[in-house]
Amino acid sequence: MSSAAEVLTMLEHGSLEILGRLPYSSNYTFLATACLEGSEVRAVYKPRRGERPLWDFPEGTLAAREVAAYTISDAGGWGVVPPTVLRTDAPMGEGSLQEFIEHDPNRHYFVLAEERLQDFLSLAAFDIVINNADRKGGHVIEDATGKLWAVDHGLSFNTEDKLRTVIWEFSGDPLDGAVIAQLTALKDMLLDSEGLGGDLGSLLSPPEAAATLLRVEALLAEGVFPVPESEYRLPWPLV
Repeated sequence: MSSAAEVLTMLEHGSLEILGRLPYSSNYTFLATACLEGSEVRAVYKPRRGERPLWDFPEGTLAAREVAAYTISDAGGWGVVPPTVLRTDAPMGEGSLQEFIEHDPNRHYFVLAEERLQDFLSLAAFDIVINNADRKGGHVIEDATGKLWAVDHGLSFNTEDKLRTVIWEFSGDPLDGAVIAQLTALKDMLLDSEGLGGDLGSLLSPPEAAATLLRVEALLAEGVFPVPESEYRLPWPLV
């Protein structure tokens, strides 16, 4: 099994071959392989040119948001987003390339939450931080080892409050100590323009990067998970 660093190197520099289009995606999404020096990783490729225009997200920005979500997950210690990079030399042009995680699609959030709900507490905080507008049940998967992964983050990091998620079981609950420590460390990193703050600024617009820090600060100040005020806070379809 390759390390995350090795996977990132393969995604960034490996030769790419498209295997086919993945079904059930509103945007063009492909299964691909990245090969480098005899090693290979399967990946999900989302080219910018295949992004469906949206009224509330700037055109051609979803791929970079996928990478931004990985950047926050990795730096903040969540480790839930598979390694993801932005490739400019991909077969259909610039797009995001994310390690494909083998999983059983029938074991989505609504099944997994019945077995291990507390394992999703940290992910609920992550979605608030990135302002995830599309946390469907099928966007949470489990690999063969039982590790949870979160995918499909193109609709994130809007400057307006767009949070739509199926994970509302923690509504009104106080943040636990681990989440508070995680958010506090993330806040400090986001303030570093030469570190995470700069990395995020290269992927998002300045207002979007600034809004990410504001959401972290607001969640820490509130000290509790938000409560949904309407059904608008649920994505559709739910899975």
